[in-house]
Amino acid sequence: MNESSDQSAGSLPARLWRRLGPGLVTGAADDDPSGIATHSQIGAQFGFALAWTFVLSFPLMVVIQEIAAQIGCVTGRGIAHNLRRHYPRWLLRGVVTLLLVANIINLGADLGAMGAALALLIGGPDQLYTLLFGVVCIVLEVWLSYPRYAAVLKWTTLSLFSYVAVVFVADVPWPTALKSLVVPTMDLTGASAMALVAILGTTISPYLFFWQAGQEVEEQHRHHAKPLCISPKTAGPELARIRLDTIVGMGFSSLVSLAIVFATAATLHGHGITDIATSAQAAEALRPIAGEFAFALFALGIIGTGLLAVPVLAGSAAYAVSEVFGWAESLDARPNDARAFYATIAVATLLGAALNFVGLDPVRALYWAAVVNGVLAAPLMAVMMLIVRNPRVMGRLTVSRAMAVWGWAATAVMAVASLAFFVLH
Repeated sequence: MNESSDQSAGSLPARLWRRLGPGLVTGAADDDPSGIATHSQIGAQFGFALAWTFVLSFPLMVVIQEIAAQIGCVTGRGIAHNLRRHYPRWLLRGVVTLLLVANIINLGADLGAMGAALALLIGGPDQLYTLLFGVVCIVLEVWLSYPRYAAVLKWTTLSLFSYVAVVFVADVPWPTALKSLVVPTMDLTGASAMALVAILGTTISPYLFFWQAGQEVEEQHRHHAKPLCISPKTAGPELARIRLDTIVGMGFSSLVSLAIVFATAATLHGHGITDIATSAQAAEALRPIAGEFAFALFALGIIGTGLLAVPVLAGSAAYAVSEVFGWAESLDARPNDARAFYATIAVATLLGAALNFVGLDPVRALYWAAVVNGVLAAPLMAVMMLIVRNPRVMGRLTVSRAMAVWGWAATAVMAVASLAFFVLH
């Protein structure tokens, strides 16, 4: 059976699942342990008051991730490669350096959260678990073939349903929760403004741009397809697939984020617990309020989403660094054929794990990761907008005027949020 007939076979859910890939994995990776900590703090501190912000951020997430995916699919190259070909070298080096720093800090925070979550579940040394999780992620990313590894990542996204399950055992006051989605409420305080900045900063992150663009290139190689700029007549179905994949992935991300906010608002905030610094603290705080089952689901979710997010963080760094130096870059390559690419994955992951052995303060780590991402996000989004409107890069497939307006709007919102972050701190 050929691929097209295989795509049309089976039930509707099965066909939809086969069409999902880079967008789904990227959206799920957005809810990494660092993001879980942020969303837990939002729910604990503000209750349901800021739930509407996730509705606001959803279209912004979709448009900027779709733009990243189109860069990869249309040009057949990642974001850093396009920067190297068409823009000044100083811009390329600055972007990739900031991305690498932010990703390593984020890797440290995520691996530390995974180790702490496992220690909560079974006891034992959390630092040892942190190192073991890092090694496991490296081994899977280096030694599994790309089709198998992509399937592993895709199925790992299902671990995030644990947070949806927590909502249903947390006794959520649904009329209040649903009203908070459509009726904006926000105190004009520095704390509320900082929370809004934190939500945008954890939902629109530069490493996700590089990852989704890189994965679209990987998918082309896997299917032996040409970049769409070479065969623009075939672009319609592919761009439709990217849109569906991205909408579902970002919708899944927003749903899980809301589930975490609802669960912690109904439990922690409702019982006067308003100061949560890490995802492991959120899990531990749930135990006496929502019971062992909710605690276990929350902790297992931290580990599951970490196993998804750590490879995405390390992989996006490896794509970017390899594109700077022109190294072979593919998760489908054998280790000997892409040594520098895989070495970057391993070094970034191990450096992140090592941060937990030098007295890493998880709260400070998340703060500095947010600072670096804030510095990088808006300028990178602006460069991406220039790329997708440039016929020299995209050929006949530059994005539409309407999509460009939405993309620039997302860029402006992120620029204001980043500026507010620095003003308010």
